[in-house]
This record gives sequence, C-alpha cells and structure tokens, in this order.
Amino acid sequence: MASVAMVAALVPAARAQQAGVSDGAGAAHPDLWPQREGRIALDIAMEKRIDALLATMSLEQKVGQIIQGDIASTTPDDVRRYHLGSVLNGGNSDPGGRYNAPAKDWLALADAFYEASMAPSGNLPRIPIMWGSDAVHGHNNVVGATLFPHNIGLGAARDPELLRSIGAVTAKEMRVTGLDWTFAPTLAIVRDDRWGRTYEGFGEAPEIAASYAAPLIEGLQGKIGDKDWLRGPHIIATAKHFLGDGGTYGGKDQGDTRISEAGLINTFSAPYIPALNAGVQSVMVSFSSWNGTKMHGNQSLLTGVMKQRWGFDGFLVGDWNGHAQVSGCTATDCVQAAKAGLDMYMAPDSWKALWQSTLAHARDGSLPMARLDDAVRRILRVKLRAGLFEAGKPSSRPFGGQFDLLGSAEHRAVARQAVRESLVLLKNAGQLLPLKPMSNVLMAGDGADNLTKQTGGWTLSWQGTGTKPADFPHAQSIWSGIAEQVKAAGGSATLSADGSFTKKPDVAIVVFGEDPYAEFQGDRPDVGFDDARSLALLRRLKGAGVPTVAVFLSGRAMWVNPFLNAADAFVAAWLPGSEGGGIADVLFGKADFRGTLPYSWPRSSDQTAVNVGDKDYNPLFPYGFGLKYGQPGDLAPLPEARATVAAADPGVLYAAGRPGAGRQLLLGAPGALSTNPGPELIDARPADHHAQEDSVRLHWTGAGPAMAAIAGDAPVNLTRESNGGLAVELEFRVDAAPTADVNLLMQCSGDKCAGGFPVGGMFKAVQAGQWSRLAIPLHCFEKAGVDMSKVTVPIALSTSGAMTVTLSSARIVSPVGPVLTCN
Repeated sequence: MASVAMVAALVPAARAQQAGVSDGAGAAHPDLWPQREGRIALDIAMEKRIDALLATMSLEQKVGQIIQGDIASTTPDDVRRYHLGSVLNGGNSDPGGRYNAPAKDWLALADAFYEASMAPSGNLPRIPIMWGSDAVHGHNNVVGATLFPHNIGLGAARDPELLRSIGAVTAKEMRVTGLDWTFAPTLAIVRDDRWGRTYEGFGEAPEIAASYAAPLIEGLQGKIGDKDWLRGPHIIATAKHFLGDGGTYGGKDQGDTRISEAGLINTFSAPYIPALNAGVQSVMVSFSSWNGTKMHGNQSLLTGVMKQRWGFDGFLVGDWNGHAQVSGCTATDCVQAAKAGLDMYMAPDSWKALWQSTLAHARDGSLPMARLDDAVRRILRVKLRAGLFEAGKPSSRPFGGQFDLLGSAEHRAVARQAVRESLVLLKNAGQLLPLKPMSNVLMAGDGADNLTKQTGGWTLSWQGTGTKPADFPHAQSIWSGIAEQVKAAGGSATLSADGSFTKKPDVAIVVFGEDPYAEFQGDRPDVGFDDARSLALLRRLKGAGVPTVAVFLSGRAMWVNPFLNAADAFVAAWLPGSEGGGIADVLFGKADFRGTLPYSWPRSSDQTAVNVGDKDYNPLFPYGFGLKYGQPGDLAPLPEARATVAAADPGVLYAAGRPGAGRQLLLGAPGALSTNPGPELIDARPADHHAQEDSVRLHWTGAGPAMAAIAGDAPVNLTRESNGGLAVELEFRVDAAPTADVNLLMQCSGDKCAGGFPVGGMFKAVQAGQWSRLAIPLHCFEKAGVDMSKVTVPIALSTSGAMTVTLSSARIVSPVGPVLTCN
C-alpha cells in the first residue's frame, strides 16, 4: 500500500452558490401585480385569543412554533422540550423507519406527537402540533390508501369537479391516520419537460391549474364559512411552490427561473389567486430562484406580493432545508429567510441547531420581535381556524382509526373515474379501439402487472421505488383490470411480460414506460424515451401480424416515434395510480377517451421546452390534442432518428444521490459485493447535503471486513485523465470516526490489479459532522499499482472496524484547491 502525504487537502466544503447572477436581481414590484380582496373576515375574538397566547408564551415557545422537524429526526420528547409547532414526514420518513408501516402506526405516532405538544410545562400555554405530509396523489405515504393519477393525468382530464372529489377523499383518508395537513396542491406551470417534477404540474399553460386550484382546495379544506371548514372530514391544504418552480432553467430542479416580472405574473402566478380565494391556509415557498434570487429570501415576493398585495393571512412554510440556499445562510442558521417573510422553517434534520440559532437571533434583536410574533400569529391563526385547540388527540377526532375507509370501494370509484378521464389517445390506426372483450387478449410489457411502475414517484417512498405487490392491498394492476373484464365477457386473457405466445392472440396490449422517480433524481438531459426491449417486443408482435395497443406510462410527454410506428394504437396513460381497471374501461369501450394533452408532445427528443403560444410552435401533437372513438386515428410513419443524447459526464462517479451513468454502488464483504447485501456488515441509507437525499450514509457495523465500492459496468481507460493531472475528489462527512484502519482503493480488471492508500488517520482528524473534501491525483493510484487503462472500480472504501461516513459526491476532476501528494 503506497503512502500519502497530506497537504491541507481536507478543507471545509463550500456551500453551493449559483454563479453569474447577483443577489437582488429578482426583486418584484408589488404594485404591478394584480390586486386581491381578502375572502376571510378577520375574527376579532380569535385575534384577541392569539394576543393572549402571545402574551403568555415564552420566547423558546415562539421559536419552536416556527420550526418544523422531520419524524425521522424528531421524537415526541423533542416536541415537548423544544415546543415544536409542527412535524412532517419526508418522502422516506415513516413511523418506525418502515416504508410500509401499517396505518395504525401512523395514528399512534400522531397521538404521541399531539400528547407531547399538550403536556404541561409550567404556566406556559399548551399549543397543539400539526403534522404535514406530501399527500400529492392521495394519501400516498400509507399502505392501503387510494392512489389517484398524478397531476399530469388529472390535467389531461380537464374536470374541476373531479378534483373536488379527489381532495375530499384524500382529506378523509388522512384523517383516518391522524394527519391534519397536506403539502398539496402543486400549482407549478411546467415549461421544460426535462424537469423531474413535470408530472406534479397540471400542465404547461396556467389555465388548467387556475381552474383546478379552488375546487381541489375546497375538497381538501371545505368551503370558507361552512361549519366543517378545516375540520371534520377536512384538513389544511398548501399551495406550492411559490413561485415559478416549473420555469426552472434547463429543467434543473431547484434551479433558476429566468423571466421578466410580467412573465412571472402572467405565466406562474395565475393559480395562486383562486387558491387564496378558496381559503388555502398555507403556501410553500419554492426551492428555486427568480433571476438569481432564492425564493426563500425574496422579501419582495413573500412579504410584498403574497402578504401585502394579496392579503394572505395564513402562513408561509419553507421547503426541505430550502432556507439553507439563501445567500449567507446555512441549514442551521438563517435569520434572513424569516426577515424576508418565511413563517415556518422546514428543517427536517437541522431543526435543533436552527432552533438554537433562531432563539439567539430573537434574543439579540437580529430577528425583530414584531416579525417573530407575526409568524407565530399566522401559525396560531391557522391552528385555531382548524379547531386544533379543542380537537383532542388525532385518534379521537372524526374518522380517526376508521381504517376501512383507506382504499374503500367508494374512494376507489373516484380514482377509477380519474383514470378513465386522464387517458389520451394519440393513435388509433384502422379504428382498432375499442377492443372487443370477448377476444383472445395477450398482455405484455414490464408495466402490465407492475403497481410500482403504475403508481410512480411519491408512493410509499420518495422516489416510488422499492415497493412490492403486497404493499398495495386495495389496488388493481392494469393486467388485473383487463383480465377481469375479458374473462367476465367470455374472452381469454394471458399475461406474458416478454410477449411470447403459443396461440396467436386477437390483440396484444403492451404496457411500458418510465420507471418511477421523483424530484431531483427525475431530471433528464432530454425527453427521448429509450427502451430497446419494449420496442423490440412491439416490433416482434407487429411482424407476427398481431394488432397491438401500446399503453405508455410516463411522468411527461416524451419523444416515442419508434414506438408510435410499431403500435397500431397508442395511449398516453401517464401515472394512473392504484386503479388499473380504469384503463380497461376505456380500452373496451365502457367509456370513450376524454383526456386531452396538458403538455405539448415533442416532435424530437431534444424538443424539451415546447409550449403552446411559443414562437415557431411545432410539436408532434399540440396542447389539447386527444382522439375520441370514431375519429380518424391513423398516423403517417414518423422519422425515427433520435437527436444526439446529451452525454453523461464520465467524471461523475457519485452525485445527486446516485452513482454516475454506467456505475452502481456495491456493498458487502470484499470479494462478495452486491447492490443489497443486507445490514450485517454495512448499511447504506439516503442522506441530505445540498438537497433532499442527494447523498448516501454508509455505516460499517464492525462485524467484519466490509467495503463500499462504486463499480462500472465495464472497464474504463483513465490513462488520459491520469496523465492530465486529474484527481479523484470526494465530498464527505465523517459521522462516526473509524475504529480500525481505513483504505481508499481503486481496482482494475485482472489478477492483483488494485492499489490505494490508508486514510483512517485523515478520517479521524476531520471534525465530526463537518463536510470536507479529499482529493487524490489519479497518478497516485497508478503508482500504487493500478492499470489506468482498465479501471473497474474507480473508488472504494474498506475497513474491518466500525465507521459512519456520508458521501455527497465523488468525481474525477481537475482539482482547484489543495490535494494530496503521493511519495
């Protein structure tokens, strides 16, 4: 093993900044924005009650009200000790750390948090806690809940009253598990389909979201003035993400919306006034920037527009550590966001240190008391309006514990209607559809009997991955729905994922599409869909003379010309949720196609930002397109040449929460590595750095030698990079120092083709919990015996002791700061 001399190579990692845009460039002029008259009369008695509460609350209690922790890092005792006003469950946070925790565990934890918030504390007033959750297509974090189509499909339905029903079902199912606040609806107007959150938007033009905002919010919250507004079967809703999230440049999540103020008003603000008029009680601030200024610090929009110009008297809640991205801020210290108008920090894992720093700011006056009291007043106002002070523990409230309501027949009927209305027919050559159910039907494709793929992201886990059929006890796959109708009519249905058959079928239905993803990890370099296996399947069926229906599952409109050519009929089914039978209803003619495109369909794979009204607008299928039965549905052959794919950066070994292209993270004992070896020796879990789950926390148990390695699919030649002075650079945090030697390794194909360096001393020297960088030139590995022409594992960490390290990124780069030198 070669030795390495350390030359100040371990330096604090700089916080990511957006370069090239000066602070303050995104300043709004509120008097240019449309005016709005408030719809909720101020309740004088309620305001006096708030005055009395503020007068008796401690400073610690006030600060606690504006801090929100995640249930993965917050206990009921924390709520009691720090007077926290709310908690949330992030996409991968669940009771007991189980993604499929039963509904009763959610309710029990809700009771525990409530009881902690109401526990006596001297003479301080008791203030009930709220629990917020991303229920974005139903109560999608809980096993057995009804799962609706994602917003992209609902946008295709063009049915505002359907949205009212969906809101009502979602609210009631959340009440069953004791939750009282949803981070929905998303009112993003999506302008670049590369964005991984495209399916969370109702469409590319503001008209759909503007027509949906009020009925959906009234379904969730009830109507202003009604006795059950925010109570009984209703919950608190959130309009998000304010503002311009869907305009992020290049489709980059948490990026910059570069647009004039008039454009920001006309394109992105339209849904918010109907949302406010419907009485929405919370508004979530966007991660993104407007012309370089982060929304979490944009006083002109948060205070000037939302609160003053529009008269919003609810509260503004942040997004997942979004305050940390404001200039001059960190996740644990950001008075700037509160001064800009943020009322509640979403500080999932940073809440305790943020509570301490915010308390210090309140004590020294850098957080003005008037601003703190205003934020607390707004939160208390919503809690009083929702009746939380008198409601009792969640299990005692209306619908609490009525678990038979989760996925009930009545609720699933609403979801099935939503599926029927969301489907868009793009091609129907020879009027193949509707099908006759008394046929011999072949079902094929990897999405035919795949509830994970059918439900998409934000389903039981953040990215919607890692689920199994048993996690969907009330759901019906597309295959099951079709088989049910075919068999009931006397036909026959066969499931064959690869499309093989012994008897030629009358028709084949092939279900395929995107695998699940969510924000950040769902960003793409273009909108071309590539799936060689599914395309070959369609072509093979076509060659065999089998009429074929393609059912395409996706979270965005995509270039699919080869698939359109290979299928006789083509249906954009989006991400339909739990009710696959809704697709069968339409394919077999129980209902006609109703859906029309909420997003323009691209003509080429690089046509990533094509929106109705654009200059030179030229999509393959325009916004609003959608065939019905009886209309001509033939389509001339389309060109199949794909635009050049944006190449993945070969220097990225690990970033954005996942290995680089063509690589995978392997764990286990040296010589016996796998993607999921079990936790006996080493465990990997998502972690946060610059964004939610953009890192991985690696824990070595110490039970034996174990390794974490980033391995490639095939050997790569790094000779040029080594000769060019490039280095492997890690951005990491040591959470628990190693108890034994640690080696940083590189491996290559062939016997005894490996080399590396001991780094345990460096890891022990780093301040625990501090992000740091470590750079080692590639030529050092070459000197240590690695054949740089055939590198298979560009980076690996190995130890026989216990250790916990969080890795944010690993890259092959030209180092710009101090590096290690090798002897």
